[in-house]
Amino acid sequence: MVTKVPPRPTPARRAPRPLLATGVAAGLAVGSLVVVPGTAQAEDEKSGGTTLTVAVSQSIDSLSPFLAQKLTSTSIHRLAYEYLTNYDPKDARTVPGLATAWTSSPDKLTWTYTIRKDSTWSDGQQATAEDAAWTFNKMMTDPNAATANGSFTANFAAVTAPDPQTLVIRLKKPQATMTALDVPIVPKHVWEKVTDFSKFNNDKTFPIVGNGPFVITDFKVDQYIKLKPNKKFWRGAPQFDELVFKYYKDGDAAVAALQKGEVSFVPNLTPAQAAALKTQKNIKVNDAPGRRFYALATNPGAKAQDGKTFGNGNKALLDPEVRKALFLAVDRTTLVDKVFQGHAVEGEGYIPPRFGSYFWKPETAQKRAYDPAGAEKVLDAAGYRKNAAGKRLGKDGRPLDLRILCHATDPNDKAVGKYLQEWWGKLGIGLKVECLDSVSDPWVKGDYDLAFDGWSVNPDPDYVLSIHTCGTLPATPKDSGATDNFICDKEFDGLYAQQAVEYDTAKRADLVKRMQSRLYDTGYMNIMAYPNALEAYRTDQIKSITTMPEAAGNLWGQDGYWSWWSAVPTDRAADSDGGSSTGVVIGIAAAVVVVVGLGVFLGLRRRSTADDRE
Repeated sequence: MVTKVPPRPTPARRAPRPLLATGVAAGLAVGSLVVVPGTAQAEDEKSGGTTLTVAVSQSIDSLSPFLAQKLTSTSIHRLAYEYLTNYDPKDARTVPGLATAWTSSPDKLTWTYTIRKDSTWSDGQQATAEDAAWTFNKMMTDPNAATANGSFTANFAAVTAPDPQTLVIRLKKPQATMTALDVPIVPKHVWEKVTDFSKFNNDKTFPIVGNGPFVITDFKVDQYIKLKPNKKFWRGAPQFDELVFKYYKDGDAAVAALQKGEVSFVPNLTPAQAAALKTQKNIKVNDAPGRRFYALATNPGAKAQDGKTFGNGNKALLDPEVRKALFLAVDRTTLVDKVFQGHAVEGEGYIPPRFGSYFWKPETAQKRAYDPAGAEKVLDAAGYRKNAAGKRLGKDGRPLDLRILCHATDPNDKAVGKYLQEWWGKLGIGLKVECLDSVSDPWVKGDYDLAFDGWSVNPDPDYVLSIHTCGTLPATPKDSGATDNFICDKEFDGLYAQQAVEYDTAKRADLVKRMQSRLYDTGYMNIMAYPNALEAYRTDQIKSITTMPEAAGNLWGQDGYWSWWSAVPTDRAADSDGGSSTGVVIGIAAAVVVVVGLGVFLGLRRRSTADDRE
């Protein structure tokens, strides 16, 4: 992940597609599955069935879709619950999910969705429009139920279900995300019994009732989460008999488990790990342009909507000249070459180049390229002088020393931290790299100066942009919010409001680019790189699997459930014959320019991203 465990915010991982449909219905053919034959298949020792085990390094923050913000959690929710719509794994266009069709009124203020008749909850009850209406209404009326995905329903005026197959959403004003509401729909008959949505983590009773391709059957904190195929899933049941996400705090331990055949798949490889695995028998490395950005987040002064400030962020970072100097003293080219060893693209705008329609980069006059001498001049002119020992002094006369939150499980954070200490040290600025197993607590409290940040971006940018709006700040210092790192900028907010109601895709893309330009100029977010998706799986356990996009795409953290739903176990019969064919490699390692040309990939919740963020 990317990168960090969100602070009281919601992690980004998704977003609506600006694509507007007026009467869409269409099935989905999950395109070419790439065959990578192997020699053995994973066995579930207890049942004798096949098990696909995925190594993960990120803790589950909650199994409640109303609270979950981390990429691992939201990825699992995509497997357990249907959304109204989904994204085609080939080109990310909107395709049916729980809804088979959708239409809008001429003024775009009323949206009507046709709910499929062939979706049932894993306890046997029919999934209906009433479940969707209840989910959205709960988010609209209970702030605690809006923690993870509230940005999607903030503009809803009313949601009704006139009959089991009809969902009607009435808006206060137009909303460009109505064909990409990345919200898990939950069963009303189960969730209406919950009394406190701020505390209910949905992790005590199993199996968990859902209507996605998998059913969550067991969970142990920082150990594993287990899922079984949903035999009643309308698109067809997955082929592996069990899916297990197994927690590994140490990345090298996860790689060693892959080599031993103890796990089937490992994401987020370091370049050194990927290089070593490429030479291993029965292991396939996937190296594809990613959907993440890797950034430095600056504490802009943690505050709540009631106006109260909190946290202990360094006041010097409130000065835009200090942020500019730090920006100028980061050599992104070196980070891509030395830390990511070429498996990344130099960072520029907030949206990765994979999402061509929304990708932005600064013009030459605006760009803050690596210029340490220029950084020195900026600090000198702003009154931050050096003392006799070469230490830069703040306006209070004390040495300017900063802290940065680092993920102990992310080797990239540690490596980049060393470079920053060197570069900023030459400016006379000290930097303490604080690596923690979980950065959530200090981040939520505003007890940091800078932090390594990152989000997985979905095909529509709304959510990942929303986390920097004033409205996502916590109501009070004691409350939770959907903010990433407490940014509140009126100009950015104004542009966000405009793009949210703009249905013209070209005009909306222009607004999104202007938002990125503003975020760049403020210096609160310094996008250093867009890392590739470096991941590997065992070909003697996984015969075929779908990447997203199918041409040069990733497997982990997709906008949908395609990878694990499509995965086919290696044929045991082929083993006994000693057969092992060459097979076709899933789309890999293409230069980013190939993906930039994919105009169909329009661009991002949390969120990820999601996203989704890691």
